[in-house]
Parts: sequence; structure tokens; C-alpha cells
Amino acid sequence: MDKHHSQLPLAKCLRQHCASEWVFRDVPSDISIVVDGGIFSLHKFPLVSRSGRIRKLVAGHRDSDISKIELLSLPGGPESFELAAKFCYGVNFEITSANVAQLCCVSDYLEMTEEYSKNNLGSRAEEYVEVVVSKNLEMCVEVLKQCENLLPLADELKIVSRCIDAIASKACVEQIASSFSRLEYSSSGRLHMNRQTKCEGDWWIEDLSVLRIDVYQRVITAMKCRGVRPESIAASLVNYAQKELTKKSISKVDGISGSNGHEKVVAETIVSLMPVEKLAVPVSFLFGLLRSAVMLDCTVACRLDLERRIGSQLDIATLDDLLIPSFRNAGDTLFDVDTVHRILVNFSQLEDSDEDMEDVSVFESGSPTNSPSQTALFKVAKLVDNYLAEIAPDANLKLNKFIAIAESLPAHARTIHDGLYRAIDIYLKAHQGLSDPDRMRLCKLIDFQKLTQEAGAHAAQNERLPLQSIVQVLYFEQMRLRNALFCSYPDDDHKPMHQSWRINSGALSAAMSPRDNYASLRRENRELKLELARMRMRLNDLEKDHVCMKKNMEKSNSRRFMNSFTKTIGKLNIFGHSSSRESSSSSKRSQVTDSKLTERT
Repeated sequence: MDKHHSQLPLAKCLRQHCASEWVFRDVPSDISIVVDGGIFSLHKFPLVSRSGRIRKLVAGHRDSDISKIELLSLPGGPESFELAAKFCYGVNFEITSANVAQLCCVSDYLEMTEEYSKNNLGSRAEEYVEVVVSKNLEMCVEVLKQCENLLPLADELKIVSRCIDAIASKACVEQIASSFSRLEYSSSGRLHMNRQTKCEGDWWIEDLSVLRIDVYQRVITAMKCRGVRPESIAASLVNYAQKELTKKSISKVDGISGSNGHEKVVAETIVSLMPVEKLAVPVSFLFGLLRSAVMLDCTVACRLDLERRIGSQLDIATLDDLLIPSFRNAGDTLFDVDTVHRILVNFSQLEDSDEDMEDVSVFESGSPTNSPSQTALFKVAKLVDNYLAEIAPDANLKLNKFIAIAESLPAHARTIHDGLYRAIDIYLKAHQGLSDPDRMRLCKLIDFQKLTQEAGAHAAQNERLPLQSIVQVLYFEQMRLRNALFCSYPDDDHKPMHQSWRINSGALSAAMSPRDNYASLRRENRELKLELARMRMRLNDLEKDHVCMKKNMEKSNSRRFMNSFTKTIGKLNIFGHSSSRESSSSSKRSQVTDSKLTERT
């Protein structure tokens, strides 16, 4: 039989005499070995012949006939000593990955070395680790699992370190082999890696999840040093965290009390092991881990690290990710607004970093909006506006926190302010007790020139807005129509409105009392509404002429009519030269809103 299989010679069988006492059948006993409450009635000669420790204990009591020996803190307890006793008496058993760690530790404790007997238990167990266990990743994991209850002796005997090195090396080699199997030649003859082929080198992820967190940490650290792919490391961390932290989340919801020390250590360790590479860890998992870190009251450094990582890839987050529940007092906000604000600050700082500026230079083009960072900024701005609308109904949400979230992004992040206007309108509706200065302070966040025609029409009739804001909306709406008509009839002598409106507003605020000022603003408001209605009617007439001319064009093919039609249609293209402050897509949007405006009038 192969000696590496370690099936020991057959001899007498050990049997349990009572609940805590073991005896050998047909073997006279002259000594009792006590191990953690268990009593083994044995004959001392086979033990003395192979165990240096028991030989020394018996020799120390030669004068007085010793009949009982107590072995304190024996690694593995009675189970390990039973295996050692079987070996001494020649009982048949097999060395496996499930017991080899115990055999290594108990042989070291009992001094079962070659000094006392040839081919002793210590050398047999060590040989099995070197020849069998170290060649198989699954067996290494099983041995590590057994070593968790044998520390620190298993660490001193290098069992843990040898298994960890074997796991890291094996995983790295398998990944390299898997990568080579994915190499193929393209149609042009160039060698490249097929990313669509499933990678089979990460099957060990599930196996590692059974390890205790301190041992698991050492394994992952060794893998990172060996060069295992960051994506594989991240996948293992996600799998481990989901197994260890999901139960805690469920018990927290169900109100089950208990110590959260283990879960806290798990969360902090997972964060410390995360790869530094961007996008290696899914952003949804980062948010989930952040919720756990807040709930478990992890260290500030742990939470700040998660917030920084989330900020670096916030553009791929969703609204559900941002809705982090608040685990504080009942009188606080429903969602953790402070954490989200810190995440947004991290994102804004990344936008201004030199690293992002280098990324922009790679994508140089005529428009700065083609840069990756600018695209990410637009996505985050839309996400923030949706988040503000979601938290706005919270009665406990302070105005300062709402404004801080809205102002966390730079001014150029929003090309359209419809989302921000909607969120502010929801906040005003839920907080009707706001003072006029607070409402003005809130509405200053909105650039009314960046509202679409639909949003502007809504704002012009919104009684929750301060009067000054409504006047601004009407003014910019009038300017939009006036500019459009001016583009259609460039020969008409229209008065510039920018200067007159500003002078009137300044004169009102400086020369009138508050009551007169308010009455004057209301009159000006009514006048602006009337002029806006007239503009819409005129625009409706122009649209009707447009339709008639198209019908006439279909009936007649004369060159004179075509020339006349060309000149007229040039005048009717009222949104062809819109305000320079609008985005590049405003012409298409104006055509749609133009038809809607005609229907309303």
C-alpha cells in the first residue's frame, strides 16, 4: 500500500468503555491518561516507546508507581489523542486532509519524532502535507479550516503558511492557464484574448468562503502578492461578504439581539482587502457594504474608504443605491443625507483632479462634452436631481442639507434645470412653512433660462414659487418668444428688453414701498402674461400660414411660387437661431414644444 495514503498497520481496536473513558479491548491497562475530561485507560509501554513527552513524565515518577497522567491543553483534545494512541498501538486508520493538521499538532505536543521511533507519527503527517495536501487546492482549504482550532501551534509548525502559499500559487497558475486557453487569432492574424469565453480558473471562490475571516484575510493577501486578477479577488470578497453579512442584516431587521463584533470585523476586513483598481468591485456591492458599515458602526476610516471608492464610479450608480437608510435617532431624516453629500464631494473632487484632465486629453475633440468626465458629470447631475426629488418630502429634511446636496456639483453639470426645479417644487410643497427669504434662497438654485418650455409654463403658474421667481420665469419665456420672432422678422424694430426690465426692477425695489412694490410686480406680471398670450396667438397664425403654403406647394410647381415659398419659410423658421445659452439639442426640442404650444393656444 502506498505509504502516502498512510493506512497504518492493523491491531487491537479502541472502544469507548463509558461516556468519558476509552479502553483497548484485550489489552491490560496500567495507566490512565486524562485529556480535557476524557480518560484513556491504556498500557504505558506502547505510549512510552513512541512519545517522548509521556516517556519523560513516566520517568519522572519512577520511584512512585505512576498510574495517572494529565495532559493539559493538548491540541485537538481527546479526538487528537485518540488518533495518537491508535498509532502507538498499531490500530488501522487513514491520514486524510480532515485529520492531518490534528496529527501534526498532537505529534509535536507528544514529541512523537524520529528520535524516539523510526517512521513516527510526526514524520508521517509532515510527509502527507508535503506530498499530498500541497498539490491540491481543495485539500489545502480543508486543512486550513482544521487549523482554525489549532492556533497558534499550527502556525508555529508552518502548516498554515504552507497551505496558504500552495493555494495562492495554485490559483495563480490556474488563472494563467485559463488565460492562455482564451487566446485566439483574430481575422487580421493578431493574437488577442477572447473576453466572451467564460473563465474557468476561479472555481476556488466558493471554497474560500468557508474559512474564518483572519485566515481568509491571509489567503487573499497572498493571492494579491502572487498576481491573481483583481476581478477574481473582488468576486471572492463579494461572495464572502454576502455569506457573512446577510445573516446579520436579517437579524437586525427581525430585531434579534446579539453581538455584532464578528460582522464588524468582517466588514472592515473586506474593505481593507479590496483591489485598488477602479471598477474592479461592483458599485452596487460597495453601497451594500456601506449600509452594513453604517449599521455595524464600523470605523470612520472604513466608511470614508467606501465613500471614496463609490465617488470614483458614481456615474454608474442608481437611485436605489443612493437611498441609504438612516440608522440614527427616530427624529432624524429617513435617509442618510450626510453620507450621500460626502460621496458627492468625493466625486466632484475627482472631476477636478489631474488624472481626469489627462483622460480628457486622450479624447480631445471640438466640444468639451465629449470627454468621459463630462459625460459622467451629466449622469451624476441627473441622478442627484432624482435623489433630491426622492428625499424632498421628508419633513425632517433641513433646508441647509437640501441645498448642500444640490450645490455639491459644479454649475456646468446641469444643461437643463427641469429635474432640479421638480425637486425644489416638491420640497416647497412638503415644507409650506418656509419663510420668504428661505424660499428665495432655495429658488436661487434654479437657472430659469435652462428650463424647457413645459417646465417654464408650469413655473409661470406655480403659486409656491416666490413672486420674483415667477417674474423671472415670465421674462425669460417672453424673451424666448421675442427672440424667436425677431429671428423670423429681422427687419422689425424691436426694443431690447434686457436693459428695460433690469431698470424697471431696480427702480421698483429702490423707490417704492414694499406694498407698492408688490402691487407693481403683480401688474407687471399680468402684463407679461397678456403679452405672452399675444405672442402665442401670433405664433399660431404663422403656423397656419405654414400649413397653407405647404399645400399650395404640392399643387403648383412654378419657379415663382417656389421662390416665394423659400423666402417665406425662411421667416417661419423661428427656432433656427435660438439663444446661445441653450444646449445643442434645443432646436429639436423646440420643434416638439412648438406644436404643443400651438395646441394649448
